[in-house]
Amino acid sequence: MKKVITYGSFDLFHEGHYKLLQRAKALGDYLIVGVTTESYDAHRGKLNVMDSIMERIENVRQTGFVDEIIIEDHAGQKVEDIQRYGVDIFTVGSDWLGAFDYLKQYCEVVYLERTKGISSTSLRAKNYNIVQIGVIGTGRIANRFVPEAKYVSGLTVESVYHPKVEKAKAYAEKFELNHYYDNFNDFLQSVDAVYIASPHETHGEYIEKALLQKKHVLCEKPMLLKKKEAEEFYELAEKQNCVLMEGIKTAYCPGFSQLLGIVRSGEIGEVRDVEACFTKLEKPTSRELKDSLYGGSFTELASYPLLAIVKLLGRNYKDIRFETFQNEEGIDLYTKAYLRYESSLATAKVGLGVKSEGQMIISGTKGYIIVEAPWWKTKSFEVRFEDAAMEDKYFSKFLGDGLRYELSDFVSMINGFAGKNHKLTTKESVWLAEIMEKFLAERRQQQLLKKI
Repeated sequence: MKKVITYGSFDLFHEGHYKLLQRAKALGDYLIVGVTTESYDAHRGKLNVMDSIMERIENVRQTGFVDEIIIEDHAGQKVEDIQRYGVDIFTVGSDWLGAFDYLKQYCEVVYLERTKGISSTSLRAKNYNIVQIGVIGTGRIANRFVPEAKYVSGLTVESVYHPKVEKAKAYAEKFELNHYYDNFNDFLQSVDAVYIASPHETHGEYIEKALLQKKHVLCEKPMLLKKKEAEEFYELAEKQNCVLMEGIKTAYCPGFSQLLGIVRSGEIGEVRDVEACFTKLEKPTSRELKDSLYGGSFTELASYPLLAIVKLLGRNYKDIRFETFQNEEGIDLYTKAYLRYESSLATAKVGLGVKSEGQMIISGTKGYIIVEAPWWKTKSFEVRFEDAAMEDKYFSKFLGDGLRYELSDFVSMINGFAGKNHKLTTKESVWLAEIMEKFLAERRQQQLLKKI
């Protein structure tokens, strides 16, 4: 008897799950299926699981393909199960290609081609809420999106758009997407929601067109570069009953939420100063350092430290001042933004041509918090006091590239589970656009003075 084993969450059971189990059964005589528990799903980074484990087990059982169902609840169990049950073949979908090659020393490993083009209409007829999302752009951030999306239950990445069709085709082939487009209207017809990962200056046009077609929008930071435009698009989203969300991953990661909770509890007293830094070195030939209108360190990185400042100190600053080093084209290589509030100060430091320590320090009247680099992932932070015996250190997970956290919230909001997103509110997102607009206006003025 040839034994086959496979594993999965099998949440919101759909045609793709059915076909995977059907093909898994065809590989041998006896099929064992491991269904993961909610706690283990969370441990391995699978977010937003909606069905209970009993519902998921029953859906797997009803296919008629399964000879035995087991529960997967801890890391390393696959090796244990393969040896315990005398398994001949381990199989899983091709979106995990290579991830389980380490099991080849125990049995044969087979990656099954995943089912493309799952019908949302048929799924919704069964009361399932699976969001079909399309990607706009094919650059660095867009390439992180599909691998992260597979960790979020309740959505499927359906298609990609790029004005150059060869780039859209290459992306679709790389990530096994069902459709690719160079026609934006056709692209919108294939999805329920869009993820925008295109150059900053294109965001506004894509957001508006998507919302007018009643498509939900998740847009990379900085979402918009003008305050008025941000206000108008949030109003349009509300009118269209759509979700519009700015994708600053730090806002949605567990460690940053925990950090905010500690600060708001009053443990370090009143916050009097926030210093946050984010720098990375880019090649002089990179887009970020060649685009004199929209490139530079501030537009590329400042959303992160500004997020921390607005979450910790609010939107009502009294004054803002920028200090910057620019290259010959007038693009900022390193910038400090100083914000003065009624009773506190803040500094945001960003750089593409200068490297510094990527930490954050939050100073209070009772103590302070230091968040180690890279603070924007908030994997750990220390709460320190005058009395060292009172100090404490906190740890939290930040899995993968972090996009899964914002995606989980995005899907929950679409399905009406999260309500208004408190992790990054509409007013805070508009505030970020306002700061970007002020910086760019000042930089343009400096660029003009250089030409005189």
